[in-house]
Amino acid sequence: MKIAVPYENGQIFQHFGHTAQFKLYEVENNAVVSSQIVDTNGSGHGALAGFLSAQGVNLLICGGIGGGAQVALAQAGIQLMGGVSGAADERVNEYLAGALSYNPDVHCDHHDHEHGSCGEHHCGDHGCGGHSCH
Repeated sequence: MKIAVPYENGQIFQHFGHTAQFKLYEVENNAVVSSQIVDTNGSGHGALAGFLSAQGVNLLICGGIGGGAQVALAQAGIQLMGGVSGAADERVNEYLAGALSYNPDVHCDHHDHEHGSCGEHHCGDHGCGGHSCH
């Protein structure tokens, strides 16, 4: 099993779509056997689900995450545990011990129209009239 955490300075980075790095944990027999920090190379939002899938990730532990990214993760078969903060290594160990506290209804409210796109449409082009970008 492989677990990914948006990562910055040892902590869970709180905005999934803007993370510059992930810490990836290789897990065998319910214990971390190795870990590495990987750069996202500028991938953002929905592209990150493909990036994680290509890395063989099964589970994402993160802070805030928007609806579009949640859908992309689900389509990639990556389980999500959001609304988590604090030290990345500690939270992964809590997950492995069955003690991780997370929010199954997590939603990132930082999305606004200056990001430029929300899924298949471009907010800046038509103002998202009548539909939600979340």
